[in-house]
Amino acid sequence: MCNINQQAVSVSLSRRLRQGKRPCVLIVMGVSGCGKSTLAQLMADRLGWPVIEGDDLHTAHNIAKMSNGIPLTDEDRAPWLDRIAQQVRQWGDAGQCGIVTCSALKRKYREHIGGGSQDVCFVYLKGSREDIAPRLKERTGHFMPVAMLDSQFATLEEPDMDDEVVMALDVNAAQDILAEQASAHLSGLPA
Repeated sequence: MCNINQQAVSVSLSRRLRQGKRPCVLIVMGVSGCGKSTLAQLMADRLGWPVIEGDDLHTAHNIAKMSNGIPLTDEDRAPWLDRIAQQVRQWGDAGQCGIVTCSALKRKYREHIGGGSQDVCFVYLKGSREDIAPRLKERTGHFMPVAMLDSQFATLEEPDMDDEVVMALDVNAAQDILAEQASAHLSGLPA
């Protein structure tokens, strides 16, 4: 636990992240409504990195399915994950840093996106259904209905804190504090 501005914030670094160098691509992940977009933008502002909203990379077909409360299949997600993985590779090939939001619910999705690279870190906004459902109900202008949250949790395979490059953050903390702490932890890793 770190105490900043009188608020305790839970930030956990995986073994692989602690043992490696500072990653230059962040994938802010978690179920719908956990705060990925807000945290990604706050971190981008602090780090000076570009941010891409992963939802913007979905096909029209996927958005239509989710808007109608139909969960995506692995086949549906494949082109979306390919687009995200391509962006991650482009940044890596160009020696650039960046942040993408992506639910990345299954380990195989994360492996596809990151390609096993130590330079790609998954920033996992961890919370329970009870933590996240009220946020999703208040959200406007997004295609994901609240009813889809159960399917998101059913699909979620939480990141392995030994074998994956991941930073887990407590979804209940204030996002500006999370962004500050996550950025500080990244800056503390060797370049």
